[in-house]
Amino acid sequence: MELKGKVALITGAASGIGKSTALLFAKNGASVLLTDIDVEKGEKLAEEIKASGGKAVFVKADTSQPKDSENSVKEVLSHFGKLDIAVNNAGIGGEQLPVGEYGIESWNKVIGINLSGVFYGMRYQIPAMLKNGKASIINVASILGSVGFSNSAAYVAAKHGVVGLTKTAALEYSAKGIRINSVGPAFIRTPLLDNLDKDVLEQLVSVHPIGRLGEPEEVAELFMWLAGDRSSFATGAYYPVDGGYLAQ
Repeated sequence: MELKGKVALITGAASGIGKSTALLFAKNGASVLLTDIDVEKGEKLAEEIKASGGKAVFVKADTSQPKDSENSVKEVLSHFGKLDIAVNNAGIGGEQLPVGEYGIESWNKVIGINLSGVFYGMRYQIPAMLKNGKASIINVASILGSVGFSNSAAYVAAKHGVVGLTKTAALEYSAKGIRINSVGPAFIRTPLLDNLDKDVLEQLVSVHPIGRLGEPEEVAELFMWLAGDRSSFATGAYYPVDGGYLAQ
């Protein structure tokens, strides 16, 4: 029960990495507020956690909308009284086109969710956390927050931005008790990969030295460490969990 007595807010919690994180945090004693645009899956997950003896509330939220991020924090304070941990996880992939052909609407949507959504989250999470004297924020970047990837301009730009935003916020708030880190997963078996055909998936496997894609539960374990007191001296850092991808 490493997170017993802690309260966590997790965005994009209805599936993939967010879902695995919510289950792991709840199993380890945290009360969790789950947000997502998928109401059916989000409510189902909250019920699953409660059926297992945990504490969970689901709130519909679109991270690209500042008011939704503000409301999520209001809801977590209303239900649980405080906020100790935030996992800013919600994200989308966007179009697969070169820069000279990339759709403006798609660009704005990816940046709005994947980058602005992280800023909006922290914008409202941090004031609530300052009242605690100690808290942890985990921003989900990607291996593509460190390197480029053809035909994914908006995603790569957004994830690079998340890494820089995380470092800046950590400089501003670490001395005030809020540790802020980013995590760079490689290609993980989540719904983001559902639309890829078999040949593309095999190609993705081949670029990971470990010889496979990652599992959401493996990423959640790193979040678990960053969320708890074992990582008390870790802040302002970027942690890949990538099967060796960035070592190449």
